[in-house]
Amino acid sequence: MSQSQRITMDNDPIEAIFALNMGDFLTEHLISQDLLKKIDTSVKDKIGNLKKQLSELISIYSLDNTFTLLGFECEDECIIYNSIAKTITQMLDADICRIYLTPDFIKSTTDRGLLVAMGTSCKDDSKIGDFLNEENNPIIQSFVTCETIYLKNYKEDVSTLLAVPMANNWGNVGVFCVENKESKDISQEYIHLLEITASLFVTSMRLQKLTEQTDAALKDEEATSVELRQLRTDLTASIGDLGDEQQQFVEALARAVDVKSRAHKHSKNVAELAREISEHINLNEKTLDLIYYAGLLHNIGQISLPEGIFSSKERPSQETWNKLQNHPNIGVNLLMKINFLSEVIPYVHYHKERWDGKGIPEGLSGMSIPLGARIIAVADAYEAMNAKRSYRKSLTQKEILDILKKEAGIKWDPAIVNALYEIKNV
Repeated sequence: MSQSQRITMDNDPIEAIFALNMGDFLTEHLISQDLLKKIDTSVKDKIGNLKKQLSELISIYSLDNTFTLLGFECEDECIIYNSIAKTITQMLDADICRIYLTPDFIKSTTDRGLLVAMGTSCKDDSKIGDFLNEENNPIIQSFVTCETIYLKNYKEDVSTLLAVPMANNWGNVGVFCVENKESKDISQEYIHLLEITASLFVTSMRLQKLTEQTDAALKDEEATSVELRQLRTDLTASIGDLGDEQQQFVEALARAVDVKSRAHKHSKNVAELAREISEHINLNEKTLDLIYYAGLLHNIGQISLPEGIFSSKERPSQETWNKLQNHPNIGVNLLMKINFLSEVIPYVHYHKERWDGKGIPEGLSGMSIPLGARIIAVADAYEAMNAKRSYRKSLTQKEILDILKKEAGIKWDPAIVNALYEIKNV
């Protein structure tokens, strides 16, 4: 292709003309060399600007911000996927999780089968590939139909089996398989959580692919503006989808925690009140979002506690109370494995601290406690006292605010308590 042809194809107004095979006629008879030089400069500027925009997009988006843990500095894909499987067993309180992927999304395989076993929560899992060879296999069926399959009394050593396809409008990349050895139902909230996780996983993997393609295009001197604009469109759409799915994931995880702890909408209520307080004291938009997420997840550690703790109608014993109070530490361990939530960790970790320094886990006091944690502490206390418990009735708003005011400067930040008073118009 001649220089004049390549220049003209990169320029949008003339691109359609070339589609009609009229380019040679125009460049030879109607377009001057001076105009071609101007077009060449314009196109180079356009491509330069597009590459700059793409560089900014992939610098804003980082694999460390995805759920898939692809930020690990590790060449062994199995280690990464084993970690993901272990995290899922924690979230769903399940015995075993296995991950199966299509070969197209695995760097270290020559296997060209439909699915390849890539990760497991078990240290020695000799059965990870066995399911793929079984007749009427639920994992293959889930992948082919793109439907969730939940089976009870599946076979002798597997009481319940849940297969969730990693599929959304971008494509189908594999299946999550969760098993329980003993008879234990998987709640609809947990199933929904894994479905959201699977969709988030697909979008994250697509973004990884797009980032690799963009890196290659940025280094390619022959990349056209059409190609670069398409990459920009795809990246922008995928990053938008990732943000939406991350929020859905956090909300689904919060619902699963509340169902297990039998605290109806507690996490949502705390998050909304925390955001209301944050808006009242004029925090910026990003901090508002982080505090809202932290409010949703402040009780995340409770997901790993035995259900019996929450089903008892009696006041918790000291031992049970200690376990409940320790849940932020458990929650932090889980959040550390979900990379895009790393910024909310301080707010979750320190929301049990007290203004006077007698709280947990570090005994921080006053302004040394992160602001987000102080806000969540007040919102959590308000919603806890506002909720009916099996061993007590809910308190009135006046009773709650009186308690908060009395213990402001002892347990809670006085400024945050005052902000709550103003919000409640007292």
